[in-house]
Amino acid sequence: MLISRRYFRATLVSFFLLAMAATACSGNQEQLILKVGGIPDQDTSRLARRYQVFSDYLSRQLGVPVEYTASVDYAAVVTAFTQGEIDLAFFGGLTGVQARLQNPGARVIAQRENDARFHSKFIVRSGLSIDSLTGLKEQAKELTITFGSESSTSGHLMPRHFLIQAGIDPDRDFRSLPNFSGSHDLTWYLVSSGSFDVGALNEDVWGRAVRDGKVDAGKVRVFYTTPEYFDYSWTVSAELERIYGEGFADELRAALLALNPQEHGEILDLFNTQRFIESNNANYGEIEAVARNLGIVR
Repeated sequence: MLISRRYFRATLVSFFLLAMAATACSGNQEQLILKVGGIPDQDTSRLARRYQVFSDYLSRQLGVPVEYTASVDYAAVVTAFTQGEIDLAFFGGLTGVQARLQNPGARVIAQRENDARFHSKFIVRSGLSIDSLTGLKEQAKELTITFGSESSTSGHLMPRHFLIQAGIDPDRDFRSLPNFSGSHDLTWYLVSSGSFDVGALNEDVWGRAVRDGKVDAGKVRVFYTTPEYFDYSWTVSAELERIYGEGFADELRAALLALNPQEHGEILDLFNTQRFIESNNANYGEIEAVARNLGIVR
């Protein structure tokens, strides 16, 4: 009988230890959710759809749970990334620079093909006779301007850079200080509605709004397209491979590069591209230099 009791106790202990181990493993698996984020640069419903179908695809490709972490503004995405709450982020040029400076070891792994030759569009109320930055300079004192987010590359940083190159100080030469709409969609709407005279925004968002018939050409038009520059990119955190293992960043990159119009047309359309290509931190050196020159990063 004594042996039976010892055996019984030993069996209970073993069962308890196995249960604890199973619980611990389950807890670890719950923590290993790949968190994806991106700057909220346009309509929230479109962003929600974009990252839902993308997360589903990535989860199937990598065999790990993937979740989208929404952020209220550009700065919040950078903060979440640097605090380890996002593992993979679709940043604009400027937010990517900011995030990598605050998270040494973070790196660009891919970009859209069109991000190597990106542009901003300057738009104006159709009743105004402006057809160049020179013409804008001549009339600026009587006009108002809206950018997108303060942290936007195509909606603020590069438009400000090109305005200054043209001899226009956005903070002094307009009728009032610049407005910041927060998103590209809202920028064109504010100009179209007459709330502001001039706006600067992402060429993709403008092009889609025109194609979808949302823009009234009788109320707003493009008067200047900037020179090209690098913009959006996929950036992985410095901690990614410590958590998921060596080579995981390469697996992520391979999954991005495997997206093609024949099989993944919806995903690519939601990202406004035909494909993703390899990229690296060095491609965004010019963006960092412009941001430092303007005092936006230090």
